[in-house]
Amino acid sequence: MGIRNIVTEGDEVLRKRSKEVSEINDRIRELFEDMKETLYKTGNGIGLAAPQVGILKRMIVIDLGDGNGPMEIINPVILEQQGEQVEVEGCLSVPGVFGEVKRPARMVVEYTNLKGKKVKVDATDLLARCLSHEIDHLDGILFTDKVIRYVELSEEKE
Repeated sequence: MGIRNIVTEGDEVLRKRSKEVSEINDRIRELFEDMKETLYKTGNGIGLAAPQVGILKRMIVIDLGDGNGPMEIINPVILEQQGEQVEVEGCLSVPGVFGEVKRPARMVVEYTNLKGKKVKVDATDLLARCLSHEIDHLDGILFTDKVIRYVELSEEKE
C-alpha cells in the first residue's frame, strides 16, 4: 500500500480511454487501497479515478465525507441521466483551476463492487456530479473540457 503520485494536466494518460477490469484480484484490491490513501492525503478531494494515478483501468474511488464512503467502483456504466445542475468544480489533476460545469442532476449508474457484485446507484446532487466527473476521467475527458466559465478560488468561496 502507498500513496501514488497524481497525474496532472498535460500527461497523455489523462486523455486516453481506460480499459475494463476483467478480474478482481489482489493487484486491483491493492490499487484501490492506494487510491483511497492518495485521495485522503489530498485533504480536499472527494473522488479519484485510476487514470489520475497513471493506471488506465475503469476504477473510481468516491468519498463525499458523508459517512457513506468510500465507494469502490469498477467498470461503471451510465444507465440514465436526467436534468442538469451547474456548479463550480475543480480537479486534483488540474490543481488551482475552478470553473462552472453543467452536469446531470440525477444519474443511475451500474458498477461492480470490490466483492464482484453488480450494484446500481441512483445518484443526485453532489454524488451525481462526482460520478459524472470521475466517469469522464475514464473516457479521457477533463472537467476543463466542459467549463462554462472559469472562476477564481476567492470567488468560489463567496
